[in-house]
Amino acid sequence: MTDSNPGSRGLKPGSLTPVIPGFFPDPTICRAGDDFYLATSSFEYFPGAPIFHSRDLVQWEQIGNVLTRRSQFVAGDRRRSGGIFGSTLRHHNGRFWFVTTNMSDFGGGHLLFHAEDPAGPWSEPVPIAGTPGIDPDIAWDDEGTCYLTWLGFGPGEGGSGVVQARLDPEEGRLLESPRKLWQGSGLAHPEGPHLYRTGGWWYLMIAEGGTERGHSVSISRSASPTGPFEPHPENPVFSHRSLGTPVQNVGHADLVQGPGGGWAAVHLGVRIRGSSPGYHVLGRETFLAGIEWQDGWPRFEEERFRIPTADTSFRDDFSSAALHLRWISPGNDPASFSRHAPGAGRHLSGVGEDAAADTAPLLATRVRDETWVARATLRPVDGAAELVLRVDGSHWYTVQVDGGSVRALARIGPLQQEIATAEHRLGGSPLELEIGCAEAPSAGRPGKNCGPDEVSLGFRVNGKLTVLARLDGRYLSTEVAGGFTGRVIGVSASGGSAVLERFEYSAVSP
Repeated sequence: MTDSNPGSRGLKPGSLTPVIPGFFPDPTICRAGDDFYLATSSFEYFPGAPIFHSRDLVQWEQIGNVLTRRSQFVAGDRRRSGGIFGSTLRHHNGRFWFVTTNMSDFGGGHLLFHAEDPAGPWSEPVPIAGTPGIDPDIAWDDEGTCYLTWLGFGPGEGGSGVVQARLDPEEGRLLESPRKLWQGSGLAHPEGPHLYRTGGWWYLMIAEGGTERGHSVSISRSASPTGPFEPHPENPVFSHRSLGTPVQNVGHADLVQGPGGGWAAVHLGVRIRGSSPGYHVLGRETFLAGIEWQDGWPRFEEERFRIPTADTSFRDDFSSAALHLRWISPGNDPASFSRHAPGAGRHLSGVGEDAAADTAPLLATRVRDETWVARATLRPVDGAAELVLRVDGSHWYTVQVDGGSVRALARIGPLQQEIATAEHRLGGSPLELEIGCAEAPSAGRPGKNCGPDEVSLGFRVNGKLTVLARLDGRYLSTEVAGGFTGRVIGVSASGGSAVLERFEYSAVSP
């Protein structure tokens, strides 16, 4: 396996450039000495809850996943945007803690994990019974009392809204009945609570407005972790709602004390493109902002950090025994794609008509860039093999090879269509399936109705590209498909098996 990573491609303001691009939402961050660790939501994809490391808050490298064993995370109903929701990562008394919710097993309550090394392995989950809801947070006071704070879904008056209870983290047992805390400034959907202590105050920070255009951050403070909480006089303290910035939906923030004693926040946001109402296709991404404390309150400074544009290009020939951390699968384990022996490559196998559907095995990686091209060198053994650009099982474009034919297929909700077909004669040459995304042809032209990008579907024989179709990218956007995830690009086989010999992904300058 080889990875190209020659460095950054320039510096841009943090308000415009994610520190972790692609479908990495709901960031949560902690510090251990001079090291910073960050985790994000993963929803139905496995392995779950990716973990990143940094020394400067600006450049991040994935070092592992919290959920790497099926005993930790049962996919449950495998529905789209199910699985792992918002979480909290903390370091306390030499141990790392991660608390989250598996919405595909909602009745099981929140799940608490711990590890000595954030790269793993992480413990088996400790279920916290009696905590229906999402977005759990964990915090400790100076006496060692542990507090669990979350968005409760009832029942009962004390069980809905942003609620809190003392917790025994070793046993996962609540030590008291949940009580309501501060419910925000009055905007819709208070969620994502995080509790901090600094400067003699306890701060309760939440997200409000929903994770769409009205998303925002609000904060309150108290002398006690249990409240009562006094709201900031000018909540929300951070939002892009009604602003003309290409980065929207900002919110779900988490604070950390950075290098040199200053403070920072990580938060999610989306990069919108195309005609009104604007479309985002990469999912909710992780951004970074500075924090300045004024009169005992945090103020977001989006321009403090200059963010290097990460080089996300890679080439994988699968010669290593273990898969790279980038590989994920919806509802399946990437490790089930066995190594082809002798030599490189991975075996793909599946049943059914659509390899992109929820029930078919798919070996995928997150799309990280706005313009890019991906190629998969496939050697079909039996049945069809496919390169798939996917938001979920009902929204995908694919290039499929089956015998001597290559097809471009698309599914948008309940509608599935074969767009084009071509015959090929390999003559012993490898066949490369290719999908790429380029700027929409009408982008930047006033009065033109256009999507966020144009997706091309094709194949190469002896280096010569045949484009089968060019499709509007808006139909693979969150605004059309719904849900909380972003695009992934991957390979699969349907009705038989194939060998994936090589996969290449290249960021392309627009």
